Amino acid sequence: MKIAMNCTQLLNCLVPTALLLFAAGMGSVEAREPDRIVDLWPDLAPGETTRDVGHPRPQRANEIPPATRVEAITRPQLWWYDPPAGQRSGAAVLVFPGGGYNYVVVDKEGSEVAEWLNSLGIAAGVVRYRSKAASWEEAAFWSRPVQDGQRAVRLVRTHAKQWGLDANRIGVLGFSAGGNAAALVSTRFDHPEYQAIDDIDAASPRPDACLLLYPWRLVNSTADGLAEEVTVSPQTPASFLVHAHDDGVTSLSSVYFYTALKRLNLPAELHIYANGGHGYGLRPVEDSDVDTWPDRAATWLEQVGWTVPQDVEDTAN
Repeated sequence: MKIAMNCTQLLNCLVPTALLLFAAGMGSVEAREPDRIVDLWPDLAPGETTRDVGHPRPQRANEIPPATRVEAITRPQLWWYDPPAGQRSGAAVLVFPGGGYNYVVVDKEGSEVAEWLNSLGIAAGVVRYRSKAASWEEAAFWSRPVQDGQRAVRLVRTHAKQWGLDANRIGVLGFSAGGNAAALVSTRFDHPEYQAIDDIDAASPRPDACLLLYPWRLVNSTADGLAEEVTVSPQTPASFLVHAHDDGVTSLSSVYFYTALKRLNLPAELHIYANGGHGYGLRPVEDSDVDTWPDRAATWLEQVGWTVPQDVEDTAN
């Protein structure tokens, strides 16, 4: 209990500090360097002919602090952030930033979120998955990001003991298009999206928990149910969902996903805020309390045991 209380105290300190920085009109948000950067694929990713880590788009003049949007990624990577020594729970969460699959918002929905997870004792890996290129021709617009997502889960699970992690507490967290990827990784783990290439692919791609923040395009074309590719089953992991009622990316994505979980009596928690729009990450939104979602998520993570240290030697596989 003492550890859980310390995690909450850390979170309560972080949020007011962030608010002060935003209010001061800082020009940027400085995130620490990752502890490691790992290529998801040893050579070319499936279907690619190049290996490019991508490049940032010009920053938006009216966005303070600005966000970094990296496009044209064909060499997907995992940017890894460890909590401080002595504060590690052994759990890990892979973060999928948004960007409409056209780019990846690597800070506002990436490294900033990793630092918040670290404050809870949870290791975090920001998945810089492939962003859309003119050469993409497959009908499944989500295929390549989901390939990268399945590979990322397998890679972390394979290296769990080496990295001091519990192989049975590896989750995913996705924003917007990253929420689409995270949802599909959490529901299509028994549908391999690529041919196995090495021993890493022998590990399970199923996450042990799923957090979806304003997930994009989970509904079908008539918005009366989930899209066909979102295959919720009794094996879908415990899920936490957040959306704003006034989000232009319909909150029905979260509602229908939650409903499917509820019908199967699976662990789930859903928060629909009255307002807040879209694309806020951890950052405050004027005249909205949508930025309180990390408090709700921290409580949920505590309840499912992810902020409490466990014996990694006994649980890793």
